Amino acid sequence: MRFSNLKAKAIDFLLEARFIGRIHNEAEYEQALELMDELIEDYDKYLPLIEILSASIEKWEDESEYFSEFNRRIARLDDGAAILKTLMDQYQLKADDLKNEIGSESLVSMILNGSRNLTRDHIQALSQRFKVSPSAFFRMA
Repeated sequence: MRFSNLKAKAIDFLLEARFIGRIHNEAEYEQALELMDELIEDYDKYLPLIEILSASIEKWEDESEYFSEFNRRIARLDDGAAILKTLMDQYQLKADDLKNEIGSESLVSMILNGSRNLTRDHIQALSQRFKVSPSAFFRMA
């Protein structure tokens, strides 16, 4: 197999969208998220590109100064509170939005600051609301 044609196409592709291999700034991060939104509409067709792009996005989110404070806060939380905080950020929810799953706003705040733990009932209700496995709220290490 001759790779010269493949290499030329890859260079052209990466010159047009270099963020696919590595994100260098917030503008590229936004472009990567925008492209990801389009790719997942036909997931099976674009799976190889989705895998590469998701690795680039994950690396940016792990290493970027833009996310550093968020990552530090999450690292200090227990696993259940970290997952809860991540879900709240993803869905742009406030403590009051979880009254059906957890209870009062103050109880949600206590869970997020580590002074209370999620109960089995909380985890079950959150798992159903966000369609995630209950195991997501526990450390797997």
